Amino acid sequence: MKLWRIWLLGLLMLVGCSPDKPTFKAIDLTGAEYAQDFHLKDHNGQMRSLADFKGQVVVVFFGYTQCPDFCPTTLSEWVQVKKALGDKGNRLQAVFITVDPERDQAEMLKDYMAHFDPTFLALVPSMDELPALAKRFKVYYKKVPGPTPTSYTMDHQAGTYIYDTEGRVRLYARYGLGTEAMAEDIGKLLK
Repeated sequence: MKLWRIWLLGLLMLVGCSPDKPTFKAIDLTGAEYAQDFHLKDHNGQMRSLADFKGQVVVVFFGYTQCPDFCPTTLSEWVQVKKALGDKGNRLQAVFITVDPERDQAEMLKDYMAHFDPTFLALVPSMDELPALAKRFKVYYKKVPGPTPTSYTMDHQAGTYIYDTEGRVRLYARYGLGTEAMAEDIGKLLK
């Protein structure tokens, strides 16, 4: 057998043995330079960052407590994803960052999270922190006036950032992706 054939056969064997890059249902953001971290107080008054959750897959969703549709639906889906993961669900940390710090106070957020899962955390940027945070995460939000000063709504992005167990942004799950697809993706990140 000629030397080049032996070399080619060896190369093909190496390629066949190399680990395949996982494919995901969500948008793969591996290597993205945005949505890197946060340093915010949670609803218990404790400062939080992604480093606090090393060893867990973290899902980060921006919303507000008076949201009529996207927010409760998304949080309910994350409850279902956690259940679908079985024992691995203990390694899933959901983080909700309010885009309405004017109304979403810590105690209200604590009650809101408990309605879904007591392990879910809400983070509260100040009114001054929110614009820069939204820019770093490429998150859209806008206050929409209502009939009274306190009856406004918040237009906002409805997707979820997903971080691997090392705190690296890996995926973006669009609203409506579904529990089964998200559980499958999270399971791959937990391997």
